[in-house]
Amino acid sequence: MLSFSQKLMQTQKLSPQQIQYQKLLQLNTMALEQRIKAEIEMNPLLEEQMLDEVELTQDQAETEPAETTDDEFDSATDDYEIEDFMNEGDLDEDRINYSPDEDDKGKPLAPQRISLSDKLMEQLHVLDEPEELIILGEMIIQSLDEDGYFTQSLESLVEDLDLFDHIKISMEDAERILHKIQKFEPIGIACRDLQECLLVQLRNANFDPYYSFLAEKILTDHYEDFVNKRFEVIEKKLNLTNETLKKTFDVIYKLNPKPGEGNIQVEESNQITPDFTIEKIDDNYIVTLNDRSLPSVTINQTYLEMLNTNKRKRKINPRQKDAHKFLREKFESAKWFIASINQRRHTLLSIMRAILEKQYEFFEIGPKALKPMIYKDIADEIQMDISTISRVVNGKYVQSPVGIHELKYFFSEGLSTDSGSEISNKHIKEIIKDIINSESKKSPYSDDKIAALLNEKGINIARRTVAKYRESMMIPVARLRKEI
Repeated sequence: MLSFSQKLMQTQKLSPQQIQYQKLLQLNTMALEQRIKAEIEMNPLLEEQMLDEVELTQDQAETEPAETTDDEFDSATDDYEIEDFMNEGDLDEDRINYSPDEDDKGKPLAPQRISLSDKLMEQLHVLDEPEELIILGEMIIQSLDEDGYFTQSLESLVEDLDLFDHIKISMEDAERILHKIQKFEPIGIACRDLQECLLVQLRNANFDPYYSFLAEKILTDHYEDFVNKRFEVIEKKLNLTNETLKKTFDVIYKLNPKPGEGNIQVEESNQITPDFTIEKIDDNYIVTLNDRSLPSVTINQTYLEMLNTNKRKRKINPRQKDAHKFLREKFESAKWFIASINQRRHTLLSIMRAILEKQYEFFEIGPKALKPMIYKDIADEIQMDISTISRVVNGKYVQSPVGIHELKYFFSEGLSTDSGSEISNKHIKEIIKDIINSESKKSPYSDDKIAALLNEKGINIARRTVAKYRESMMIPVARLRKEI
């Protein structure tokens, strides 16, 4: 049996303007600059301010800082005198400030790159080899992993060429073209394992012949002992002195275990542009938002006058009505965009100042003074939502007297100490690094030993946590840290 019922409920829904504001919060300085330029191109009511006007506006902003908060954002743009044009029934808000393409706006263009594959292809195509071997060489190059290793089966590639392209290649010729590729720049590329990679580099290098001979013998006949750093075993088997063994290992350590890593040429530098600058003047720290290079936008007065003129007319023809509606929509969009930029500036400065206040000792002393801090601590301090803090700190950097750091760096969990206080896990990582740097390389500390040393300092930590922190800092296990 069918029945009808009524239900009253309240829901919250973000307006297109609020969505725009949140997306602007996520952008760093470089991305925001491109986003502003794109908006100026799309909206005729927006124009870039002249230099003298910008300086005047910025001086006013510094002497009279905005007091608006996120909760007051909806009333932050009522300074204009065309309220009659806002929120009318025939106004399509989704059309004003949002489109499916908006996610792609303002993203910085990736620098042009020359891939390792392209570099290898260029070297392959100058070889004086039959076409079928060049085709196999291309397949080998396309099969390399990110470290430059050829992990597929050479036999399977030869079989695929025979099966699908009816190209027959002997395994002898296949091995020959592979060995030629392994001598391309960077040398040692396309090897099948670390042992082959090191041997290829060693045989094509200009080291001392005696130590090269010993190094090749170690890599060929005593590879497992080498990998596991069983120095005493190698020294005894080859009847070498400690000094000779050390010089031989110095030769091996000069070889590159990952020839494909870091071999992508970047034609345009992609250096970090700090979003904030912190300077210490006397005993005070001054926070500055690095937005001086950003285009400063305002409403075009000519179009604004046209809008006011159409408003005062009692009768307008359909063509004027369409133009009036277009200008009204673009004005609404421009007004909200300017307000979003201003509110973004205020929000970013508020968050950075709160971080500076919470982590004051870090800027005075350095990483060892970093305190445990989570997003909620800053959100409670400046009365904003945690999601807002997350959007701001992600991908933004600050330059200070202690270096350049991403804002996320200042947030970390903490561990308790015997004194009842908490210590940042980043501080613990620094302590672990100091312990490892001061250990004897002949007998490195195990994770259990490092955990015991930290517990002696009053830091309650388990061995598995030490292992996790050590791995996050890319520090190998004790066995692999051992040196002669």
